[in-house]
Amino acid sequence: MTFRRTILTIVLLAVVPIVSAEVVRIDVDRRDDIAGGASYGSTGPYERLAGRIHYAVDPANSANRIVTDIDFAPANGTGVVEFSADFVLVKPKDVYAGNGAVFFDVVNRGRIAALGRFNGATSSSDPLAAENYGDGFLLEQGFTLLWVGWQHDVPPRDGLLRVYPPVATNAGGPIEGLVRSDIFVTEKVYSHSLGDRGHVAYPVADPADPRNVLMVRDGMAGERQIMPREEWQFARLEGNRVVGDPTSVHLNSGFEPGRIYDVVYVSENPPLAGLGLAAIRDAISMLKYGSAEELDIAAGVIDRAIAFGSSQSGRLLRTYLHDGFNGDEQGRRVFDGVIPHIAGAARGSFNVRFAQPSRAPGGAFDYPNRLFPFADTEQSDPITGTTRGLLANIGPETMPRVFYTNSSTEYWRSVAALAHTTPDGKQDLPSPENSRIYHFAGTQHGPAPFPSSSGDDGHLRNPNDYDWFLRSLLLRMDRWITDDEPPPPSRYATLEAGTLVTYEEFLFPEVPGVDVLDEVSILRALDFGPELASRGVITQEPPVLGPAYPFLVPQVDEGGNEIGGLRSPDIVVPLGTYTGWLPGNPVSGAGLYSPFARTRAEREANGDPRPSIEERYADRAQYLGSVEEAARALAGHGYLRAGDLAEIVEAAGSRWDHHMRGAD
Repeated sequence: MTFRRTILTIVLLAVVPIVSAEVVRIDVDRRDDIAGGASYGSTGPYERLAGRIHYAVDPANSANRIVTDIDFAPANGTGVVEFSADFVLVKPKDVYAGNGAVFFDVVNRGRIAALGRFNGATSSSDPLAAENYGDGFLLEQGFTLLWVGWQHDVPPRDGLLRVYPPVATNAGGPIEGLVRSDIFVTEKVYSHSLGDRGHVAYPVADPADPRNVLMVRDGMAGERQIMPREEWQFARLEGNRVVGDPTSVHLNSGFEPGRIYDVVYVSENPPLAGLGLAAIRDAISMLKYGSAEELDIAAGVIDRAIAFGSSQSGRLLRTYLHDGFNGDEQGRRVFDGVIPHIAGAARGSFNVRFAQPSRAPGGAFDYPNRLFPFADTEQSDPITGTTRGLLANIGPETMPRVFYTNSSTEYWRSVAALAHTTPDGKQDLPSPENSRIYHFAGTQHGPAPFPSSSGDDGHLRNPNDYDWFLRSLLLRMDRWITDDEPPPPSRYATLEAGTLVTYEEFLFPEVPGVDVLDEVSILRALDFGPELASRGVITQEPPVLGPAYPFLVPQVDEGGNEIGGLRSPDIVVPLGTYTGWLPGNPVSGAGLYSPFARTRAEREANGDPRPSIEERYADRAQYLGSVEEAARALAGHGYLRAGDLAEIVEAAGSRWDHHMRGAD
C-alpha cells in the first residue's frame, strides 16, 4: 500500500480507511518569517510553521506492535488508533533551495534545544527572532528543521511541545499499575508533587490502598525504610491547611534535605506513551516518502533525515533504536542518521506502561533507564543471562548510521563505558560499521558559559565547549549519508590503551580544595518484574537490586585532564583541569574547572602539584600558536570545521586574558 498523501483539514478521521501508519491531517496555526525575513547564505529566507499533526495507526501492523499497550488502545470505527502531536517546522521559504535534509531535533521535556547547541543561539520556546537562530549555522547549511512533541506529561505551559495519546483500557474498564516517585530536596518541605520537575503526575487511584507506601533512605546505598502510614498522606500544604490531592504527598514531619524518599502507589488509566515514538517516525516518513501540502513540501524535496537528541532526548533516540521504531509501516528506513548525544549507555521510561519520560538515570533513583543491552554489539550479560544488542530489532534495510557522542559526565553518571565494553568490563568492543563513538574528553554534561561561575560549593563549573565538534560531526554525518564518505574514526577511552580504568585505578592529582568523589553512581542489575521486557509492564517497585556492573572512567594525566577520547584544544593546550564530575555529588550533570597557578611561586605556595602557566608556555603568543596547531590538526581529521577555527582561537585568547589577570 503506498504512503498516503497528507489530506486537507476538512477530512474527518472517521472516514480514514485502515492503512499503513500515516499522518491524516496537519493543522497549521501559525506561519511567520524567521528573523524578519533575513536571508541565510545561499538558502535564502526561512519561515516557521507551528500547529498540530494528527495521526491514525493500524494496531495490527507489525511496526505498531512494539507500542506498549497498543492492544488496549481505543480504536475508531475503521479500527485505527487516533492521536495527535504538536509540531514546529522551520524551512526555507523556497524549499528547493534547501539541502534536501530534514534535521530532527528531539525536544527535551517539551523544549527546543538544538539551536543553542549548533547555532550558539539564545534559548527560546518561541524561536522567531534572529538571536534565536544565533550564527545561523543550520540554516546556512540548508537544513529543514523539525520538532514534534513526543512526551505526554510535560508541564502545562505555553511553548512546550507534547503528544496527545489515548488512554489504555481493558474492555473499557481501567487498567491499574504501580508508579514510583522519588523525592530529593535541598531544603525542608512538607508537601511534594508526585510528578518530576513540574511534570503532570499520575494520580493515586485509591489513597487508602494498602499497596501505597512511602520509604526513606540515607544516601544512594542506604537501605529503604517504610514510614508509618499515619505519618503521611496524599495531600498538599495550602497555606496552613493540608488539603487532599491525588497528585501530591504530604509528610507530617517534612521531607529532609540529603535523604531520598520513594512513594510507591497504585494509579490507573495509563496513556500509550509509546505513540510519542510513533509520532516521530510517521512525521519523518511523511516528509521523506510523501508530501505535505499544508507545509508547502512537495514529494521528493526531502530525501534524507538526521535525528539529534541531547540528554533525555538522546536516551529517547537510544530507546527508539532499541525498540525498533526506525522502520515505518511499509518497512522503509525512517532516519538515515541518528545522533544520541550525552545519553551514556542509558535508555528511558518512554515506551512502558505508566511511563515517566522525564525521570533521569542515576544510581540514586533506579528507574528503567539503565538496563541491558548497553552496546550495539550483541553480547551476553553475565548478570541477567540475556544475549542482546542495542540494535537487534533493526534489520539491514532500516538500519541508520549512528554517532554516539558523550561528555565525560556520562562516564561518571550514566555508565557510558558499558556502551563500548563487555558487561564484565574486561574487554573493549568493536564498533559496527554503521556507528561511531565520540567521547568529548574533559567535558561536563552541558558546557558551562565562560567566564565560569561557581556554585554554592565554591567550585567553578566546566566551560570546555564541545559544540564545535558537534557542528563538524553533523556535516560529516550528512556526507556519510549522501556520498558514502566515511566520517572521522571513533575517539574514546579504551581498556587496551589504558585510558579507561576502574575507579580504584583513577589517578587524579592532589589538587588543593578538590576531593575526588567518595561515592559514585554504581549501576546494579535492576529487576522490575518478569513483564517489563515482554510487555512493557512494571510489576516490581522499587526494583530488586542485583549485582553491580563495572564502573569504568577515563584516566587522567598529571594535570588532571583526560588522556583518551576526542580532546579539544582546551585539553591539548590547557589552562586548568576540566572534569566531568563534581566533588560531593555523584549524580550531578556538572563538572569542575580548576585553573592552573599562573606562576611556579604561586603554585608552590598553594601546594599545587600541577605545572603552572609559566612552566607550560613562554607567553600568550606561544600558547595561542599551540591552540591553533591543535585546532588545525582536529580540523584536518574532520573533527572541527575549518570555518570555526578563527573563533576557537579567539575564544582561547579571551580565556588566557581572563585567567592571567587573576579574574578567577
